Amino acid sequence: MDLFGIMNISASGLRAERIRAEVVTANLANAESTRTPAGGPYRRQMVQFSSLSGGARSLPASGVRVLSIVADTAPPERRYQPGHPDADAQGYVNYPNINPIEEMVDLMNAVRSYELNAAAVQSTKSMIQSSLDLLR
Repeated sequence: MDLFGIMNISASGLRAERIRAEVVTANLANAESTRTPAGGPYRRQMVQFSSLSGGARSLPASGVRVLSIVADTAPPERRYQPGHPDADAQGYVNYPNINPIEEMVDLMNAVRSYELNAAAVQSTKSMIQSSLDLLR
C-alpha cells in the first residue's frame, strides 16, 4: 500500500468518527425530549460502520464508512409525572432510553479514534515529506 492510500484510510476514519460524534451529541441533546415530529419520545440513534473493500477479495480493507444510522429499539423509560403535557391516562410520560454515561463513553471513544486517525495522517504526511527530501 502506498502512503497516499494510508492517508485515504485515515481520512475515511476521520469522516466516520465525526459522524459518530455528531450522533452521540444529538442523543445527549435529546435525552429529555418527550415529543418528536414523528410522535412519541426521541429514539437513541446508533451508528453502524462497515469496511470499505480494497477491490479484490485478497486485498485488505481500504477504509471505513458509515453503513447506516439506526434507531434503538429499546422501550422508552416511563416516569410518573401526572402534570406533564405528554402524560398518558395513568400519568406516565415516555422519555428516551438514553444513558448519559454510556453516551459520554461513546463520545470519548469517537474523539479518541478521531485523534488517532489525525495522528496517522500527520505521520504519513511526515513520511511523504521525508521521501521528497531524499529525492532532492
